[in-house]
Amino acid sequence: MSDTKRIVTEFVYCLLLRGGKMSPPVLYYLPPSPPCRSILLLAKMLDLDFELKIVNILEGEQLKPDFVAMNPQHCVPTMNDEGLVLWESRAILSYLVAAYGKSDELYPTDIRVRALVDQRLHFDLGTLYMRLTDYYFPTMFIGAPLDEGKRAKLAEAVGWLNTILEGRQYAAAEHFTIADLTLLVTVSQLEAFEFELRPYKHIRQWLDRCKEHMAPFDYEELNANKANLLADMFKAKMNQSAAS
Repeated sequence: MSDTKRIVTEFVYCLLLRGGKMSPPVLYYLPPSPPCRSILLLAKMLDLDFELKIVNILEGEQLKPDFVAMNPQHCVPTMNDEGLVLWESRAILSYLVAAYGKSDELYPTDIRVRALVDQRLHFDLGTLYMRLTDYYFPTMFIGAPLDEGKRAKLAEAVGWLNTILEGRQYAAAEHFTIADLTLLVTVSQLEAFEFELRPYKHIRQWLDRCKEHMAPFDYEELNANKANLLADMFKAKMNQSAAS
């Protein structure tokens, strides 16, 4: 198939998939937010353009009446795809692959593989990322002292991920999936926060593999630089607390 014919075929496929409409989804987001970063990275992988609207949660913009009417949880990322409003980044990830992916590679349709992908997504949401935010965010946003009990819980979750990755190239399948994507964003944020990853051999190997896989998709700009931005905010708050 010639390049021109292939492009036309893909365009027609997209038109059929979208019911003849080609208006881009709207993404309400904040660039440094880890969940938002995962959505932007996936969009690069899918060659998907968003209409991007920044919501500055530090200024309370998520509490504006029009945003609350759309998303009563008033959180980011929030996506509006022609009336389908979704929040929770991992739900958005799975939807985008199903709606815009040219294959099921990132979110396999094999029921057993998908079950593992879903489990890893839920592990990240309810355990690993939650424990990251529980430990770092109170200090970063309100200057609360670090809680070593919460750090121990975070280390426990990191250890679980290390065990999950033993003997695996990727988190859930024989190839990169959205489970790796969301875990990559979380673990890279831990790395930026200077959480000690040296004891976790399998995580370090997997992390290097995932970074290499994502390098062509603006990984440094969309994720690594923004992870460092949050880390700088955290360090600044720590220095401020130490000086007071």
